[in-house]
Amino acid sequence: MDLSLQRLRMLRELRRRGTVTAAAAALHYTASAVSQQLAQLERDVGSSLFERLGRRVRLTDTGLVLADHAEEILGAVERATLALEEAQATVSVRLTAGVWASVASGLLPAALSQLAAEHPGIRVRTRELAPEDTAGAVRDGALDFSFVIDYSGHPMAWDTGLERAVIADERLHAAVPPGTIAAPTVVLTDLADHPWILSGPRSHFGRAVRIACQRAGFEPRVEHEVGEQSTALAMVAAGLGVTLVSDLGLALCPPGVDVRAMIEPITRTVSIAYRTGTARRTSLQLVIDAVRTEAAARGLGAR
Repeated sequence: MDLSLQRLRMLRELRRRGTVTAAAAALHYTASAVSQQLAQLERDVGSSLFERLGRRVRLTDTGLVLADHAEEILGAVERATLALEEAQATVSVRLTAGVWASVASGLLPAALSQLAAEHPGIRVRTRELAPEDTAGAVRDGALDFSFVIDYSGHPMAWDTGLERAVIADERLHAAVPPGTIAAPTVVLTDLADHPWILSGPRSHFGRAVRIACQRAGFEPRVEHEVGEQSTALAMVAAGLGVTLVSDLGLALCPPGVDVRAMIEPITRTVSIAYRTGTARRTSLQLVIDAVRTEAAARGLGAR
């Protein structure tokens, strides 16, 4: 019996998530591709592995047995990868990272260029995800590591199967249309009467900003709900409202946006999340060191 690691990962996700659609989303495949691969896995095994119950699926007894072994097999592969890295005089590996826009544009280009110069055997691929989705993708094995954020008033829920390495500390600043606020600094309540441009309340950033506003005594009047920081800043430049932007996000500011420091700043911590079992990977630690060095060079070194 020739069992594909890729198909075993799909079976593992199917058990975790209960639907082919959810498993496909977690692994960044189409639902039809996952269905085809699972059907092939059933043919490889020669037995039914799951049964459909409406939109959900339930693993058969055979499917549960194989899923249990899939956890062991995939864990063994990860441990073998670690052992090989430790045994090699030079590190040669490809890692997949979860990123979002401000990290991808602000920290990674210089960090990865320096890493490539010093350790050409380490190749890092990136996949842009919403910040609130990256840790889950690491836990599920779709990513080797990801960037995650914690806001001072809204820390993220943490998975005990993951560890994190703090990379940078950032402040949030007020981004306002030109001429809106003359003072060089503001408090959050100075923005209370302005229309807001903000991501939705289910996003980590959108929720953190709403909590900060509520604690300051007002509910932000969100006129434009957008997910991308660059889009929000373009709308600020057009005079459509105000928003908050992080230190790294300042690089995305177009002309026509006034940035004001906040007297009582909202802060956030940027970290790299990785599975506990991969903590000793030399390649991972070299990536962390490279990104930390770039963050420090930008004055954002973790305190």
